[in-house]
Amino acid sequence: MNRAPSSPYRRRRIVVVSLLVLVALVGGYVPFALLAPLPAAVATVPDATPRTTPAVALTTPGTGASAIGIGGASTILGTSGSTGTLPIASITKTITALVVLDAKPIPDGQQGPELTMTAQDAQFLADTIAEGGSWASVYPGQVLSERQLLEIMMLESAGNYSLTLVTWAFGSVDAYLAAATTWIAAHGLSGTSVVDSTGLNPGSSSTTHDLLALGALVLADPVLAAIVGTATDQLPQLGQIDNTNTLIGMSGIDGIKTGTTDEAGRCLLFSADYVTGGRTVTLVGVVLGADSDASLHEAVLALLQSAQAGFQTVDVATPGTVVGSYLTEWGASADIVTAGAASSTVWSEATVSETNQVSALTTGTSGTEVGSAQFSVAGVTLDGATATVPLQLASALDGPDVWWRLTHPFR
Repeated sequence: MNRAPSSPYRRRRIVVVSLLVLVALVGGYVPFALLAPLPAAVATVPDATPRTTPAVALTTPGTGASAIGIGGASTILGTSGSTGTLPIASITKTITALVVLDAKPIPDGQQGPELTMTAQDAQFLADTIAEGGSWASVYPGQVLSERQLLEIMMLESAGNYSLTLVTWAFGSVDAYLAAATTWIAAHGLSGTSVVDSTGLNPGSSSTTHDLLALGALVLADPVLAAIVGTATDQLPQLGQIDNTNTLIGMSGIDGIKTGTTDEAGRCLLFSADYVTGGRTVTLVGVVLGADSDASLHEAVLALLQSAQAGFQTVDVATPGTVVGSYLTEWGASADIVTAGAASSTVWSEATVSETNQVSALTTGTSGTEVGSAQFSVAGVTLDGATATVPLQLASALDGPDVWWRLTHPFR
């Protein structure tokens, strides 16, 4: 007959079994606690406050009408006075030149065909003088290239040379006017019309908006762009010819065309290159209806210089800017900072808005990329409306120590 184990033996066995169970539990718990997935850190990224650059006011003339834009009418910076149709005087000759070149193009760097002046051209001179228009001398037998004819018409604003050009290119003034009307419509210049090649007739008219577009078309033609930017030139048999636009070279002005009649007043369609933010910006502007050459020049320079002063380069993003932070349950933290730079050249008032996107993160070393910052620029900008830079940790986001892991088994 077996005897029951004694009480001491039984107690020892219970202790041993309990110890074995405890060891087993501890042996399973410790690896579980030390290797269990950690909770993600809490990212705090406050909404960024939009930034607005200072507004700049254009200095516009007190009388007449004006407009100025970047590259013509594509981005208009401002206008003043009437936006309706106004007489444009000899600015009309820019249309004459463009329409003639459309029919009789001159390869860049060449002179085009040579023309021999006739008694008809001498009559054009007499007629222009009789009308009180601008003119340049001509005589039968004189030989000039197409480009030279354009230079005389554009620089000296010679109305008689506009008649010579259109009669040569189209056969008659009436045929030219029909071609010009078609050309104007094809280029969407709905506020523009021409009834002559010279601009002496006030029926040759346009709007300030159309004139900015017209100026851009002149600058886009390499032959005309070179001509209108010339202050003086030397021509065989004629000697020196001078540009009626005496502002060439001032504040970057490199064109385009003057015009003066009693109905139109003093007028100037102008262009200027301006370097800002490491790039060259072409401004096209117009002032119509000034009462004197002095007031015209003052108005043009004031308008242009105020437009140039409106360009500002904004630091959209600066490396190391804190946009938020991560905080873990075990108390570790790290700032979220921008990891790149971005800038934008804007004109006048522009608003920079920022949107930050960050990823879920538990731990990370300093410099770990954690998201991106997207910037948008509302207003006139030369660099595009958006920019993106990465976001990263400014310092390490450390994991918990052993004690925290062992004391937070279910976290």
